[in-house]
Parts: sequence; C-alpha cells; structure tokens
Amino acid sequence: MAEKKKEFIDTVVSVDRVTKVTKGGKRFSFSAFVVSGDQEGNVGIGMGKSREVSSAIAKATVRARKNMIAIAKRGTTIPYSVKGKHGAAEVEIRSAYKGTGVIAGGAVRAVMLAAGFKDVLAKSTGRSRCGKNVAKAALNALAKCRTASQIAKLRGKSVEQLVKG
Repeated sequence: MAEKKKEFIDTVVSVDRVTKVTKGGKRFSFSAFVVSGDQEGNVGIGMGKSREVSSAIAKATVRARKNMIAIAKRGTTIPYSVKGKHGAAEVEIRSAYKGTGVIAGGAVRAVMLAAGFKDVLAKSTGRSRCGKNVAKAALNALAKCRTASQIAKLRGKSVEQLVKG
C-alpha cells in the first residue's frame, strides 16, 4: 500500500531583525513568523529565531507544522461567521458564496490560503495591525468553527434532530 505524503503550503508572514546590545557591541539575529497548512483544513503558525534568515525560517516552519490545528470546513468556505481575538487584534471571518475568492489581507490571507479556504471574507477590526497578533486572532476565530455533525455529537443528538429544532 503506497503511503501518500502530505503537501504543505508555507508562507513567511514576516522576518524581523533583532539586535542584542552587549558590552562588545551589537549582535544581530533574525526572527521569522511562518504560517503552514495542508489546504485540507489543517493550519499552524510558528516562530523561529536564528543568526541567519534561512535557518530562522526553517525553525519557524518546523514549529508551525508541529502546532497544527484542524479547522471545520463547509465546501470551500467556513460553516458560519466567527470573530477571533488575540491581544488588541480582532478578526472577523465570514462565509462567502462559491466564486467569491479569498478577500482578506496580509496575515489573515496567509492563514486562509494555508487552511485551504477558497471563498471567505475577512476583516481585521482591532487596534493592532501586527501580523503575528492578527494571524493568531484569525487562528483563534477558525478554532471556534464546528461542523453540524460535531455540534450534534456534543449535544448527544443526530444532525436531523438539530435541524428540526
């Protein structure tokens, strides 16, 4: 039986230069923030620090793949509108009709594409524009999504009983 290897989409959201001032001078290192996903509803974020940019990105990618969470999908969109918050960053994500595309900016767009959503509307409404916090807020919002079968299982009912009321 041939084992199918997962294909991951990795997006570098930001690379920052960090300076440590010592008695002997300044020491430069790099901090990378990466979003990784398999486009099938699994997405994760990770940070990595190193003296070189490439190894910082590699560390962040490994951490992002370790910290993946499963997200409920309904076709090419999310099941319902959700809001997520992290620090001062707030993100509102809405489901959209087929063919709408991913209408989101920056870090939220990276999270949506990595998770595999093709039709979704997103808006960053908080006071923070920091890419790291906005991405964490988007992940927080997506983690709240549940499918109808998951909600029915939590309540101890069938999906038909939920629909009837």
